Amino acid sequence: MNFKEKLNHKNILVTGGAGFIGSNLCEELLNLGAKVTSLDNFSTGFRENLEAIKDNSNFKLIEGDIRDLETCRKACENQDFVLHEAALGSVPRSINDPITTNEVNVGGFLNMLVAARDSGVKRFVYAASSSTYGDSESLPKVEDVIGKPLSPYAITKYVNELYAEVFKRTYDFDTIGLRYFNVFGRKQNPNGAYAAVIPKFVMQLMNHESPVINGGGEYSRDFTYIDNVILMNLLALTSANPEAQNQVYNTAFGERTTLNDLVKYLKQYLSDFDPKIAEVEIIYGDYRKGDVPHSLASIEKAKKLLDYQPKYSMQEGLKEAVSWYWENLK
Repeated sequence: MNFKEKLNHKNILVTGGAGFIGSNLCEELLNLGAKVTSLDNFSTGFRENLEAIKDNSNFKLIEGDIRDLETCRKACENQDFVLHEAALGSVPRSINDPITTNEVNVGGFLNMLVAARDSGVKRFVYAASSSTYGDSESLPKVEDVIGKPLSPYAITKYVNELYAEVFKRTYDFDTIGLRYFNVFGRKQNPNGAYAAVIPKFVMQLMNHESPVINGGGEYSRDFTYIDNVILMNLLALTSANPEAQNQVYNTAFGERTTLNDLVKYLKQYLSDFDPKIAEVEIIYGDYRKGDVPHSLASIEKAKKLLDYQPKYSMQEGLKEAVSWYWENLK
């Protein structure tokens, strides 16, 4: 699909644009000729993520919080599309502070829906989450079969989907939700208490520190490289298929990897840069509350309705990510 033809000169708002996924989306949209506005309060995003684009004449930064409706209204003015990435991620964070997670992920989401609707935004694509599958044990995960949420974070992301459905029924406002499965890649923060597992392990291994795997290491995830996620967002923005609207889609590669295998691959790829990394020992800790044992996405719906064909396998993406981390963080 020719994304440049469809997005050139379009006005696109990316909330959470200084975050890991948001900043990658901003860069790609600018490359395609779009006029991009980023809304971010820098609670979890970083200014350095925008360093390469901050002086681009087609880029605008609004520093503000989605919990403020007027800020959302200002950001949505004259926008053709919205990519809503702003959220407080992390299951452990939501367990420690469910109130703030709810304020941002539910209250902020509703503010953005209202502001986008009132501004005449043509399409609203939002970051949903694989955590919505909750305690459902069925594999692979199929969009219309979910269980009960296992964390406050999971509840908030499911409520997003419910609000999106109601906004279609009540206001005829079009949305598409993308249930992200363990996204990883360049610009993902390796630091902090709630760092994602891949950048955290990479940083530890580069420093010859032992990563701690929660549980026995046989929990599995459908780790999804950032470029596959960018592709899904572009397809959701530009699809002309009326059936594709007002749906939620698994956004993944469609294979699962155990945490033990993940660490094995990381040690292997990082050893190309530093052979001593191959000798770093792994430590096993307790299972984490709220963790889903296994995660594996069916991507058949996205293939059928959005013509999604992921570009990178988990291992191909991991090699790219490891190289980026080595060059930028060492």
